Amino acid sequence: MRTKTIRQTINFKAAPHEVYEIIMDPKKHAEITDSEVTMSKKTKGKFSVFGGYCKGYNIELVEGEKIIQAWNFDEHEWPEEHFSICTFLFEKTASGTKLSFTQKGVPAGKYEDIKSGWHQYYWTPMKQFIDDHKHVL
Repeated sequence: MRTKTIRQTINFKAAPHEVYEIIMDPKKHAEITDSEVTMSKKTKGKFSVFGGYCKGYNIELVEGEKIIQAWNFDEHEWPEEHFSICTFLFEKTASGTKLSFTQKGVPAGKYEDIKSGWHQYYWTPMKQFIDDHKHVL
């Protein structure tokens, strides 16, 4: 199977640990994705998002700095046993956080859908969540 790599850089107006928590805290993750989420905060722990549409496990977690996870999508052209590797790197900036995101091993036929999906289902809702919760972050 031919695969491709997604690389995206997104800036958030929140501290790195706050952006990290939006992804790793199941309640916050559920709010941004408007879906059922289970999320382990332990290495080798499992997660499930969108009621099982996305699932996987944690490879490396460094609070406020780095998340490396194996992701599987319940998609046509995405083999059930195939996991892509998602790396989220959080860097403090003058205005908040720069998130450098890489997803390696995306089946070539799903590349465009998954690439745009990160913006639609994650980065845009995360920015909205930060705007809506500025007083409590």
